[in-house]
Amino acid sequence: MNKNFLNTSIRLTVLSLILVFIVACGGNKSKEVKNNGKDSVAAELAKLNDEIEKSPNNADLYNKRANYYVSKKEFDLALADVRQAMNIDSSKATFFLTLSDIYFAQGKATACQGALEKSIKLDPEFVEGYMKLAELNLYLKKYEKTYELLDKALEFDKLNAKAYFMRGMAQKEQGDTGKAVASFKMTIDQDPEYYHAFIELGLLYSIKHNKIALEYFNSAVRLNPTSVEAYYALGMFCQENDRLNDAIKAYTTIIKLEPKNKFAHYNLGYIHLVYLKVYDVAIKHFTNAIKADPNYAEAFYNRGYSFELLGDLSNAREDYKEALRLKVNYTRAIDG
Repeated sequence: MNKNFLNTSIRLTVLSLILVFIVACGGNKSKEVKNNGKDSVAAELAKLNDEIEKSPNNADLYNKRANYYVSKKEFDLALADVRQAMNIDSSKATFFLTLSDIYFAQGKATACQGALEKSIKLDPEFVEGYMKLAELNLYLKKYEKTYELLDKALEFDKLNAKAYFMRGMAQKEQGDTGKAVASFKMTIDQDPEYYHAFIELGLLYSIKHNKIALEYFNSAVRLNPTSVEAYYALGMFCQENDRLNDAIKAYTTIIKLEPKNKFAHYNLGYIHLVYLKVYDVAIKHFTNAIKADPNYAEAFYNRGYSFELLGDLSNAREDYKEALRLKVNYTRAIDG
């Protein structure tokens, strides 16, 4: 078995989990919360409409409703409202910030930049404008400009944790992990509950197999006990550093939070296949991964390999065929 290939497959899942995680909830309770959310949204919009009707020349109200529409991805309505706000009062930097959010969501980077530059021209001490402009430049990978804008934001707000975090992300992207670690630590100094800084520090220390990573991942879990991302990163570190019981515990927690998380099922299978050599249990976990994703070629291959090691060549052959069907020219399945 090519162990390095399997580890690469697992490691990629950490990156795929970094940004968005959905936690499964119970049926009736979930529906009730959803309905209450809709009622709340309708009430919020109705309140804004009523306030605007009573004060049609209040620019701030139009901007507030524009932000509401942005949050609901109603960008045309948001644009109409923020333009109305500007028609009433074109001197407010915050209105151009709203405009920049709309342009960014629409993929109009140049227009977004123009709106942000206008916001800091109107208010040279507008920290939020510098921060958003830095974020845009980071997105565009214009790192020197990013640092310049973050320095400007910190000039007016020395305790801005997000500014240090963004600096760390830019440094990380440029490959300067030493400076990135220092920036993420500065983030935590300013805000001891900055969850993402703990995750990033854990990931950076994981690269060097430094056990300090455990402290950061455990801190992230304490800050967000339902974070699949944090438990996954914790599980990966433990798996790769001979702490198999802790890895199993982390992946099992993920499955409790998100029963159809194919990566957690897969990694449990991998641990039982490669490290513990308990092949029947490995088969169970790979089967669960396949139930979560019927197109998971690697899970079919590893289940097939588990069958082969148990002497069940018929089932092994079927799984290898399926892996090959899902992933044409899958060399390892062909060899199997």
